[in-house]
Amino acid sequence: MKKDDDSQAGSVTLVQTQSGVLLTATLTNLAPGVHGFHIHETGACKPDFKAAGGHFAPQGDAHGLLVKAGEHAGDMPNIHVGADGKLKVEILNSEISLLEGEPGYLFDDDGAAIVIHAGADDYRSQPSGDAGDRVACGVINEG
Repeated sequence: MKKDDDSQAGSVTLVQTQSGVLLTATLTNLAPGVHGFHIHETGACKPDFKAAGGHFAPQGDAHGLLVKAGEHAGDMPNIHVGADGKLKVEILNSEISLLEGEPGYLFDDDGAAIVIHAGADDYRSQPSGDAGDRVACGVINEG
């Protein structure tokens, strides 16, 4: 993953399991505090992080872990970065898949990206949780 100043922000690995995709994020060089952490609908981070599009929502679900009509596949819990700017976290997302033909398949024609936002996702606001600017982005690649 890269930050908006093109510096490194760490990496996220994805592993398919029987229960969904296990994401392991090893992050560095981030501002301390709470940040929204989402999968976005397009596998592009350039020319700016807006190229990643909106949240990944292949079933058309509403945004928000606390919304009755939510959550969509790109929604994940906020991450909490320590005072040193580092974080290691594992998150299981049962709404996405690395297997072609499965619901939530990430490697469609335009791919997908992981985006870290400047602020916390409120888990309610539509369409994206009001988490603020995109401060880091990484394209999800096969292999």
